[in-house]
Amino acid sequence: MTAPAPELAPPAAAAVGSLSPSRASDFMSCPLLYRFRTIDRLPEPADPAAFRGSLVHAVLERVFDLPADRRVPTEADALLEPMLSEAIASDERVAAMFAPAGEAEPFDRSGFLAQCRALLATWFTLEDPSLLEPAERELYVEHVLDSRLLLRGIVDRVDVAPTGEIRVVDYKTGRSPSEHFEAKALFQMKFYALVLWRTRGVVPALLQLVYLGNSEVVRYVPDEADLLATERKLEALWVAITRATDSGDWRPRPSALCGWCAHKSLCPEYGGTPPPLPATALAEMAGEAHSG
Repeated sequence: MTAPAPELAPPAAAAVGSLSPSRASDFMSCPLLYRFRTIDRLPEPADPAAFRGSLVHAVLERVFDLPADRRVPTEADALLEPMLSEAIASDERVAAMFAPAGEAEPFDRSGFLAQCRALLATWFTLEDPSLLEPAERELYVEHVLDSRLLLRGIVDRVDVAPTGEIRVVDYKTGRSPSEHFEAKALFQMKFYALVLWRTRGVVPALLQLVYLGNSEVVRYVPDEADLLATERKLEALWVAITRATDSGDWRPRPSALCGWCAHKSLCPEYGGTPPPLPATALAEMAGEAHSG
């Protein structure tokens, strides 16, 4: 017996809390990291790899504004440097990365652009944008579950076939994961597929991860059982987050990812002390709908 998708999502105002794929992933990786990012909202320096990914994503979105016959590597390259200059001018963290204060060396702008161009060139070997007309790009999606948990996120691309089948596409500027970590990568896609199913009443026919770091495309065909299992997982995750909020017990979960954590100096696992919990942030957490 299948579970019908509701025709209309409840209003987001009815939500008691919210989760995005990134925040859900934070809690699964390390509850203390979730706390630092979602409750404390501690600032983090711009990460070169993350910014490179954001910039390449922005160019890939903008490419589809061009006529089909101009969606070629040289046109994508022409978009890159102006968009980098715009980001430097509008984001202090990015500006600091390329022109740091003090004794730090400035970031290698030409080398950074060369890396971006290589990733864009790879994309053109994996997909032909002249043959694609996405239905949606950088699509914000949301849905409130029966438990009043708001699921929200931004989907890189949604393709809709003339016959109505939906393909969800996500660009990754890193390398495809090993089989051991593939489920984690697909979790984000199942999250999006769940929200699209619940809001549109159609299970996406295909989830597609495009890895530019090693020229690989990973495809997955979801079904209702997959998406219902994802929904149950998210509900259980929110119960665990609520329990941690009520108890104040945000335990760190050491892993290989700790080396990249911006808040390592505050982590008890490394001799640090977390800051006191901000009272206002705890009160507002349920309504937090725009971070990460």
